[in-house]
Amino acid sequence: MEIKVLGTGCKRCQELLERTQKAVEELGTQARVEYVKDMDKITEYTFITPALVINEKVAVVGKVPGVEEIKALLQEEK
Repeated sequence: MEIKVLGTGCKRCQELLERTQKAVEELGTQARVEYVKDMDKITEYTFITPALVINEKVAVVGKVPGVEEIKALLQEEK
């Protein structure tokens, strides 16, 4: 599974990265989590951050879901 957290480095973006990493760890899922800060790459998916992309599909935009919600999104993509 490939996961991208899109953000500019702000507190909310960092929080999404941390929650995503925690969700992956708790699920024991084989996943690569990448933090994308490059605006050119971010705009390939969305213009709003933070955002979460799972297997090249935008799953969350403009909010920081809780760990349980992220886990549910990851399980849907398995």
